[in-house]
Amino acid sequence: MPLQEATEKESLNFNQLCTFESFEEVWSHYGYKSDFKDVIEREFSRTKGITYLDHAGATLYPESLVREFYQDISRNVYGNPHSHNPSSRLTHDTVEHVRYRILQHFNTTPDKYSVIFTSGCTAALKLVAESFPWRPPTATEPASQFCYLTDNHTSVVGIRGVTSALGVVSLPVSPEEIEARAKDVAQSECRSCQTPHLFCYPAQSNFSGRKYSLGYVRGIQARKLYPACDSQGRWFVLLDAASFASCSPLDLQEHPADFVPFSFYKMFGFPTGLGALLVRNDTAALLRKAYFGGGTAAAYLAGESYYVPTPNIAHRFEDGTISFLDIIALNHSFDALHTLTGGMDKVQLHTFGLARYTYMLLSSLCHGNGQPVAQIYSDSEFENPSTQGAILNFNLTDCHGEIVGYSQVDKLASLFNIHVRTGCFCNTGACQLFLGITNQDVKSNLQAGHVCGDNIDLVDGRPTGSVRVSFGYMSTFQDCQNFLNFVVECFVEKPVKVDKEKLDRLKSNTSSKGSSQCLLTMLTNGKPNHIDNRERASTDPVVNKYGGKAITKEAKSQGKAQYLTNIYIYPIKSCAAFEVTDWPVGPLGLLHDRGWMVVNGNGVCLNQKREPRLCLIHPQIYLPSSTLLLQASGMDTISVPLENYSEPHQSHGVCQSKMCGDRVQTVDCGDEAASWLSEFLGQPCRLKRQSPDFIRNMKKGHEKGVSSTALSLVNEAQYLMINHASVDLLQRHITSRQESSDHQPLDIHELISRFRANLVISGLDPFEEDDWSHLIIGNTHFQVAGRCGRCQMIGVDQNTGVKTKEPLLSLSAYRKGKVTFGVYLVHQSLDGSNATLSVGAPVMSQRSG
Repeated sequence: MPLQEATEKESLNFNQLCTFESFEEVWSHYGYKSDFKDVIEREFSRTKGITYLDHAGATLYPESLVREFYQDISRNVYGNPHSHNPSSRLTHDTVEHVRYRILQHFNTTPDKYSVIFTSGCTAALKLVAESFPWRPPTATEPASQFCYLTDNHTSVVGIRGVTSALGVVSLPVSPEEIEARAKDVAQSECRSCQTPHLFCYPAQSNFSGRKYSLGYVRGIQARKLYPACDSQGRWFVLLDAASFASCSPLDLQEHPADFVPFSFYKMFGFPTGLGALLVRNDTAALLRKAYFGGGTAAAYLAGESYYVPTPNIAHRFEDGTISFLDIIALNHSFDALHTLTGGMDKVQLHTFGLARYTYMLLSSLCHGNGQPVAQIYSDSEFENPSTQGAILNFNLTDCHGEIVGYSQVDKLASLFNIHVRTGCFCNTGACQLFLGITNQDVKSNLQAGHVCGDNIDLVDGRPTGSVRVSFGYMSTFQDCQNFLNFVVECFVEKPVKVDKEKLDRLKSNTSSKGSSQCLLTMLTNGKPNHIDNRERASTDPVVNKYGGKAITKEAKSQGKAQYLTNIYIYPIKSCAAFEVTDWPVGPLGLLHDRGWMVVNGNGVCLNQKREPRLCLIHPQIYLPSSTLLLQASGMDTISVPLENYSEPHQSHGVCQSKMCGDRVQTVDCGDEAASWLSEFLGQPCRLKRQSPDFIRNMKKGHEKGVSSTALSLVNEAQYLMINHASVDLLQRHITSRQESSDHQPLDIHELISRFRANLVISGLDPFEEDDWSHLIIGNTHFQVAGRCGRCQMIGVDQNTGVKTKEPLLSLSAYRKGKVTFGVYLVHQSLDGSNATLSVGAPVMSQRSG
């Protein structure tokens, strides 16, 4: 039934008015998928019979999040990230990947921001309070100012407790003053005055849901807006995102606040007790820290006042061991959010629609005598999701216009299993503004016995707080309906009436529809057709330019001195080698060498130390059809295009993780490859390709004068080369050590495979390559970037995936603890654009010095 028709009837069954059809009349963006109802029943079955409307306090977690997290910590061993053993490295790499996912969520990068983990938003604010470089007044410069919007959470205003003892000026600013007292142009920079000032405001009011302009960030930093336009010095902005981030997308590239605190339980429901402070790297250098805990020092002395902080910004402020299991849970929180909703843009549309509809009906409801049922505290009429969040704050009134105490509403709501929040919501400034409570009233109420958080809801008939309902991404129309029916049944004098004029006006307001449509358009880009070539790799012999056909292993092992005898490509990092006789040289090394990597369910790069069965996956590249084939025993062969033509999956598209201490940006290769790898390895995995737009520069070899060189997903340098003579000598040493044991000696070809080199050459003497500085293979010039240090990974049998202690033990014994084998190379010049390396090519070397 259309809403306006209901107003014609004095006696009304409210269920006929509050219907899903009437909701669809005013908002078209409900849910995320066609099976939204099934998703809610499956993921939030524990809420059956409960109407949960306190998402601004803490949202709910889906059951799959906890289940996936449990499986993760049951399958993996996570050690203290301050150690360096394998379980600790896994923790460290997983945590670093989570940091990147957080930055990606807010559309920024590690180059711009650092993620400092805290126990929550309040702890993040306290960190800023205690480390901001406040300055007292001097003879030449004014004191720092701590300025804050009056509509701020207690934890923001509480910074005043730190600054008041430092001679810092505290200045509360009303929302109207920011723009009303602004200057037309940015104020000229006074280079002589470098006094730092801090302005704090919420992206969204936790009281009313009002969204403050994110443009205030740049406006304050540029000293165009009040109070920055009236004071010289350097202005920094703290943007409290705790309330905003739960249902809205925040773009820090567009709005680069200096400090952004928030709590994860408001975003995901789980984990609790974990928050973060995002700090602009340009600002972080100004922060000062007195206390230093474990993991924050580069060096310190116990017997002398000497301390040097670690250069890593995040580690410098994370005292002691971080809550690493909770941080690891965030991986599953992000996965669940994206899987269930598709992203924050859709969450914003869904939750705003529910809040808007509830506002429309609640604000239009009247008692039988025509008196409004609710007094709503809002600066808007819920026209647009860019200015209003999914929060509705109000007090109910009786038929005489008197306020119904919030405690009474809360108690009755509990009887109906409706969960709301009441009080002042730790936001005294907004509470005073909307409820008309003066400063003297607050003091008088305290003397009358009312303190924050109690149940004294009325003093002399005037409210001390209000009722707040708030929505989350899993909220449903049924929640709105249950709440509105509760209000009608318990607090409306019958017959129920509706303010028809107001309801019609709210319905005719279409700006919210237009705005949501613009947002929706951003989410629905077309996808190019995916070209899937399933041609198999050629098995025909390859003829190279030196006259050699496909060479047998026996022939290769008898290569003459100073010749290239083997070429190996490793398309997927840590997977099996793909042996070739000719191969193109690209800007990153051998074309497509280590161009892909396998990551676990947390996005951490897997290697054979963590997952030795990777060596049983045999990738092959077939250049004519531009395909990568994945083969393994017992598995069907699948192909992956060398270039991804399809649009990346939203939750697995462009991502970043730590690999060999470097951040690498990658592109997901799709669900088929992910399913194939997950089935074979027995754990959730995905295949990632290095992003073509990402440049990773080599760090090794600078002491040798090696210039900065672009790398693929290799460990250290573009190429790894070993000398056949060195392998022969090591094999003889292993055999002599094992003569008295039952161990089967390592075959020479198996030993070569253990070292996972790209290039194998025949050398004059064992280990002479250690002293080379340059070499030429064919027409390609190389520089030696250093020796390759070896680890337990060379103990993995590349044919079975079984871990052994050889050849690491024998190598260490023979070289007297110096476990290096092979050298890293970078190419210096390429012979034209079609440079190729071929087996049989001559090798000319030059010694260092």
